[in-house]
Amino acid sequence: MDYLLLILGMVILIYGAHLMVQGASSFAKMLKIPNLIIGLTVVAFGTSFPELMINVFASYNGQSDLAVGNVVGSNIINVLLVIGLAAVVKPMQIQNFTVRYELPFSLLAMALLFVVANDGLINGTDFSVLHRSDGLIFLAFFIIFIYYTFVVTTSSHDEHEEGHDVKEMSKIKSALFMIAGMVGLYFGGEFIVNSATSLATDWGLSQVVIGILVVALGTSLPELATSIVASFKGNADMAIGNIVGSNIFNVFLVLGVSATISPIEFNPSINPDLLLAFVSTLLLFIFVFTGKGRRVDRVEGSIFLVLYFSYVAWLLI
Repeated sequence: MDYLLLILGMVILIYGAHLMVQGASSFAKMLKIPNLIIGLTVVAFGTSFPELMINVFASYNGQSDLAVGNVVGSNIINVLLVIGLAAVVKPMQIQNFTVRYELPFSLLAMALLFVVANDGLINGTDFSVLHRSDGLIFLAFFIIFIYYTFVVTTSSHDEHEEGHDVKEMSKIKSALFMIAGMVGLYFGGEFIVNSATSLATDWGLSQVVIGILVVALGTSLPELATSIVASFKGNADMAIGNIVGSNIFNVFLVLGVSATISPIEFNPSINPDLLLAFVSTLLLFIFVFTGKGRRVDRVEGSIFLVLYFSYVAWLLI
């Protein structure tokens, strides 16, 4: 039953996020908000809705390892598995905005998470906690990132290039999509957290491992499918930017909201995973400046995949 609930929860959660984004985007379009701004706000938020809902439930229920493991695991999967597979399918060009702003912000997010979470390591305390003050710091950085992204993008790109294609619907249909999306996000998140916790006990695995291997993979499936399709069509340059942006959202928004709701106890055993998340982003940044042009080629994508599957084997062993 737990397996069925986990799969059902992921399907409901992902589809709920999709409906939520469609309804909210349509409402924004009715208000004459430009497609560019919709893409930077509503659609960008949509990629992190699944992680956010899972973490809200996990944080509220005191399941800290699942909350942190979900975010760290999702960031690892986004870079090593999603970008790795897409680059193997077809080399991926990286936009200047991603290189100059998103990648450095992503590295900052992982470094800041390491610093504020490791009270025991840095301050010599008996335990480590992401306090509400840490959550507020993350949210402050998130607002800065959104504002900076908006200012830089609107001043250097036209709307057609960066805009999100919005399907405008009636007010009633838009509202129904948003309501259905919120209901899906709620029940999907609840199903996943409850079933994942039960499975962790049955398998004899920690909530951290379940969060990284199962829950994070499930919430990253939309990005995986989208990036591979985009790679086939030769439109993968935007996909990398969205993936790196999602990683920033996961730390600053998802963990920021989670820690603000309820302090999150940090398990030091997650530090190797957190280090891998930082190193994988750093590798992506380095790969941009190797080879021909600013892109991730098939060899570099293969390196990402080898790292990911080696990491999975290490976790299980």
